[in-house]
Amino acid sequence: DDFVQWIPDHFKTASIRVPPPKSEISATFIGNTTAMKQLFVRIKKRFVPLFKRKAFLQTYKEHGMDEMMFHESLANCKDLIQEYQDREDATVDLDDPLGKNGDEDGDDDFEDEFG
Repeated sequence: DDFVQWIPDHFKTASIRVPPPKSEISATFIGNTTAMKQLFVRIKKRFVPLFKRKAFLQTYKEHGMDEMMFHESLANCKDLIQEYQDREDATVDLDDPLGKNGDEDGDDDFEDEFG
């Protein structure tokens, strides 16, 4: 459930013949995952009850933070959760994976400029 379903190869690996100094091998791993969403969901779930009770708020205010910073942080966390959810829910047309006319955003800027 942590990988988006519309990308068939969920991960890629590569072995490079020239390792970095003091290493015998080198590898790169790139994963396509939306698992980070769960982290932000847990943070929000734990933060909201504490913030409603204003727990520890005075300590942060003493160090120069104000309450509005917490409201902004919560809004940012909600936005991140929504963005990850949008990625999970995204679909792709397998017949035309780049969109209309073979361009990601459906316009022909490249062809118009470079012919």
